[in-house]
Amino acid sequence: MEQGSEENMESSWTLLSWLASGVMVFGSAVPYIPQYQEIQRTNNTEGFSTRVCLVLLVANILRIFFWIGKQFELPLLLQSVVMILTMLAMLHLCCSIQSSNRVSTKQHHITDLDLRYFWSWSSFEDYLMFCFAFTLLCAFITFLFLDWVLFVEALGSLAVMFEAMLGLPQLLQNYNNRSTRGMSVKMVLLWTAGDIFKTMYFMINESPTQFVVCGAVQILIDIAILLQVGYYSQDTRIKLG
Repeated sequence: MEQGSEENMESSWTLLSWLASGVMVFGSAVPYIPQYQEIQRTNNTEGFSTRVCLVLLVANILRIFFWIGKQFELPLLLQSVVMILTMLAMLHLCCSIQSSNRVSTKQHHITDLDLRYFWSWSSFEDYLMFCFAFTLLCAFITFLFLDWVLFVEALGSLAVMFEAMLGLPQLLQNYNNRSTRGMSVKMVLLWTAGDIFKTMYFMINESPTQFVVCGAVQILIDIAILLQVGYYSQDTRIKLG
């Protein structure tokens, strides 16, 4: 009887483990669904900072190379692949909307090598080119120093440092706009819920320390953005009143 109970417990734990892994892999992409829909609905990208995509693309490309040097949980590797595809989908939508709304015929491309317009390019292909070039650079450096433990740890720290700054571009854009209009509040709420879950997952699975620190910083930035939502909404009501 005890053996049957133990087997049931083990089976339940395995199922929960699989569910948690599934949430880790795909859950990080879910917050961008309401923002994607909001951009489609309004045909406007001004409320969403595409630099969020830059931060996540860099962070997840670095994380993949960190995995090559130090194999951590497979779901975290798969999560990076899913997140890269999600960010490319967001950029593709933003480029399409901006192209259809563009009044000026003046365009900016990565090949212009003009830092003033970095990450403000006119074509989706420019962003793809950046990702390809950055991946090649990371591959070259990683395989050059792969046997150096300090480099691998530094790579992991760099990856999670970028990921920890995920919400910072959105925080700054809200501050510059003095508004959160056009930003999906659902996206930020899902960010917060996901980051709390993710941080707990890291702690339970004894993931590298870099991941736990990253999760904690992300939660703090999420809370700051939610405070902006309340503050700017109140400010707007006062002005209208």
